[in-house]
Amino acid sequence: MLVEHALLLSALLFVIGSLGVVVRRNAIIVFLCIELQLNAVNLAFTAISRHVGIEGQVFVFFVMTVAAAEAAVGLAVIISIFRHYGTVGVDKFNLLKW
Repeated sequence: MLVEHALLLSALLFVIGSLGVVVRRNAIIVFLCIELQLNAVNLAFTAISRHVGIEGQVFVFFVMTVAAAEAAVGLAVIISIFRHYGTVGVDKFNLLKW
């Protein structure tokens, strides 16, 4: 019963993060919603690893490592864009387009 609750919470957090990425126009909020999605996946891996084995917890370790690197690089890109354009609205700049 506990695993189902954790997976339901994980799905709810992932949906909230997905809606935030699609709906919001602020780059920092979009960035935080992506982090929320990664944490939802970590919760699902942890809940499933209790029944499947330790492999889920190993995946959580790698996802946390990637999330930390993404946070450092993502915030650096957002700060650079803010210094160049004066805004972090994703609809105001087209720097990353071809």
